[in-house]
Amino acid sequence: MKNPKKTKGQLIVLSGPSGVGKSTVISELLSERSDIYFSVSFTTRGPRVGEADGVNYFFVSREQFEGMIERNELLEYAEYVHNYYGTSLRLIQEKLEQGIDVLLDIEVQGAAKVRSRCPEAVLIFIVPPSFEELSRRLHGRATDQEEVIQGRLEKAREEYKEIPRYDYLVVNDKVSDAASEIIAILAAEDCRTRNRMHLVEGI
Repeated sequence: MKNPKKTKGQLIVLSGPSGVGKSTVISELLSERSDIYFSVSFTTRGPRVGEADGVNYFFVSREQFEGMIERNELLEYAEYVHNYYGTSLRLIQEKLEQGIDVLLDIEVQGAAKVRSRCPEAVLIFIVPPSFEELSRRLHGRATDQEEVIQGRLEKAREEYKEIPRYDYLVVNDKVSDAASEIIAILAAEDCRTRNRMHLVEGI
């Protein structure tokens, strides 16, 4: 079914602990909903193997990033594990005004800033089926030292405390099911009265 023409796009924020599988869920979601614009964040961290500039992140220097902060060019930004991450305000505004839904993959600090500046944003937190499963996934990646993994698990415990601030909680047990739940959430949000009043105005 084709959605009625939207006058403004929906801003969607996805958060979740490291190792929960956000990137995989997002890939599945975008394969199902090609009309969503995935916002590429700016970061001062170096690219990992297989990552490309402008695809996974816009990789910039710390000096460049701090210049963007001074010029108020960011919708949100945060420092995470000694690196900056942030979202371009202008690009997001352009897409939303064109009626395009925009998806952000950001951590809890950034999500709180988006909520304060964009109260109508939809905040979704992704969790694994259990905390033990999160530990298994982090160990299974075999990319980090044990000390780093324990740090990520401790960080996850802190992030879990912010879950009540989110609108929805999605469990990533099976990727396709998690993506389907998010698609259902977005369909429900599109049907909110405030998002469809333009269809009945003037009657």
